[in-house]
Amino acid sequence: MAAEPVNVNGFRELARQALPKMYYDFFAGGAEDQYTLKENEEAFHRITIQPRVLLDVSSIDLSTTVLGYNISMPVMIAPTSRHKLANPSGEIATARAASACNTIMVLSISSTCTLEEVAVCCNAVRFFQLYVYKRRDISAKLVQRAENNGYKAIVVTGDSPRHGRREADIKNKIIVPELKNLEGLLSTNIVTDGGSNLDALVNWTRDPSFCWEDIGWLKSITKLPILIKGVLTQEDAMKALEVGVDAIIVSNHGARQLDYSPPTISVLEEVVHAVDGKVPVFLDGGVRRGTDIFKAMALGAQAVLVGRPVIYGLAAKGEYGVRRVLEMLKDELELAMSLSGCSSVKEITRSHVRTKHDHILSML
Repeated sequence: MAAEPVNVNGFRELARQALPKMYYDFFAGGAEDQYTLKENEEAFHRITIQPRVLLDVSSIDLSTTVLGYNISMPVMIAPTSRHKLANPSGEIATARAASACNTIMVLSISSTCTLEEVAVCCNAVRFFQLYVYKRRDISAKLVQRAENNGYKAIVVTGDSPRHGRREADIKNKIIVPELKNLEGLLSTNIVTDGGSNLDALVNWTRDPSFCWEDIGWLKSITKLPILIKGVLTQEDAMKALEVGVDAIIVSNHGARQLDYSPPTISVLEEVVHAVDGKVPVFLDGGVRRGTDIFKAMALGAQAVLVGRPVIYGLAAKGEYGVRRVLEMLKDELELAMSLSGCSSVKEITRSHVRTKHDHILSML
């Protein structure tokens, strides 16, 4: 029997062994040269932590709130698609792990369990991730279903008017199952002449004309808070404020859309400064260690979201694997806080980290 991993990265190798190559590549891969995929993790390595010593860290409080919901740690589950390709229990196992760890799961619109099935499986706080389709009536129906089934927020993905070029999927000619949430609303069974059916599916269904002005339409059809995911610049952060979103997620879609877009941790502070405390800012992309979470919070994120590590845990060991991934990150964050002199997440400040930019400034 394989040894229990000692960190989150250990689950990646277990997932690689457990999954058919086509599915492992689907989850692990990024766009084109995968520059941004590598940089999402590498950029964290260029930030150092500046600990304070001889402070009382006999009790560490990792709890925080997200849009008024109490969670046990500043780590949420990012929306990722098609969990049944990783494990037969799919999103139900992921949601139960989120519930067990007392954190929030963002369910992908492209899930392999329906949003209703996930809603009744446990009492986790759930948000629903939305792509806006050319047929707005279908997007509206999905939002209503999410609201009626107790989802607490809508996470609109803003960085995907078209599908990023994921060359492993094209090479593997990946064929993905129909989307459960769209059954009876839209046929997602696209036949292609070879290559991945994912590209054809996305470009056939998604609305590339969806823009900032349309957030008003979304606000008119739901009472739920709206988060915008995919912001990487101060200009877009200010736009998000203008149209009245409730929170921003700094994200490059796990490096699966535009290659050579910046690693998220490198632009987090720019977005935080532009927002100036008016709405919460979250981050996803490249978080693999408790120290990564610490660094993101020091640079102004209220919490982080993790995607691939959750999938790797799910592929390796089902619900238990997802729970272990979340527990590992929590334990590592607790240790990082303790060794840095922070007894609560509120005590993590900008002075606790040093970025490449800080190094340059100190030399001037």
